[in-house]
Amino acid sequence: MLSRVKVRIAVAPGPGPLDRAALIDLVDGLEHRGFDTLWLSDVPMAPTADPLIALSFAAGRTQQLKLGANIVPLGRNPMLLAKALAQLDQFSDGRVLLSFVPGLDQPGERESLGIGPRERGAYLDEVIPLMRRWWAGETVEHHSARFSFPGITVRPRPMQQPLELWLGGIGPAALDRVGRLGDGWLGASASPAEAGVARARIDAAAAAAGRTIDPEHHGLSIPYARSEPDDAVAAAIQSRRPGANVADILPVGREALRSLLGQHIDEGLSKFVLRPTTTVRSWTDELDWLADAALDLQT
Repeated sequence: MLSRVKVRIAVAPGPGPLDRAALIDLVDGLEHRGFDTLWLSDVPMAPTADPLIALSFAAGRTQQLKLGANIVPLGRNPMLLAKALAQLDQFSDGRVLLSFVPGLDQPGERESLGIGPRERGAYLDEVIPLMRRWWAGETVEHHSARFSFPGITVRPRPMQQPLELWLGGIGPAALDRVGRLGDGWLGASASPAEAGVARARIDAAAAAAGRTIDPEHHGLSIPYARSEPDDAVAAAIQSRRPGANVADILPVGREALRSLLGQHIDEGLSKFVLRPTTTVRSWTDELDWLADAALDLQT
């Protein structure tokens, strides 16, 4: 068993659109109860809130709540994205948490984002060093088949120096990329055993690249259900992770959620994004339930 790590709990909205009233209830509720982070995901082909817009709104309503985002950089101009994220970090007094993800590969997604069938990983490999150089204040001269930046400096710089950039993914190439280029890992839909193996592979890849990953920079997005979900929820997980034991990925009820979090903590993970699998009708009730189930694990 690994030594205990500093646990932080984030909450993400459930599936479907997030209107203004629901966002206010979620943001205010998280801040009031002492959760660490609001976490929003960039899903280009779905009617979900754009993280940059929604987190800008959240920044103006909060003082302590961290603002986390899974961002799909594919299809975005990296210079403009670097500027937008730096400004969000400035406006929030340095509360931005950031993960880059390659998207969900939904039907039509790659074509709509202008990405070919084998380009997602190469795109991340090119964009991540550019973002880091701009955020560090460098003037960037860069020319490739995708981009041309003739001596470009991005202002303002982020308040956080450095603005950390975490990565997702569970496949070998994605995990190696975390070790080579990332500041941390935020995976998804992994069992505790799989997450432990992923953590070890990331650390090995970092060592091979002459780097180290902070031992508290390994996390996971965890779907949960308060009561037994319908068959479609389990089927969706199995379609993404064929052969996986759904119970090792989707906890049902308070005790199952606490148990699963404890198993991940024992594997060396410490940052968790909890996301409901169904639409939330009342964030007051949902956050009260989550606070009782998991907030005392936050140390």
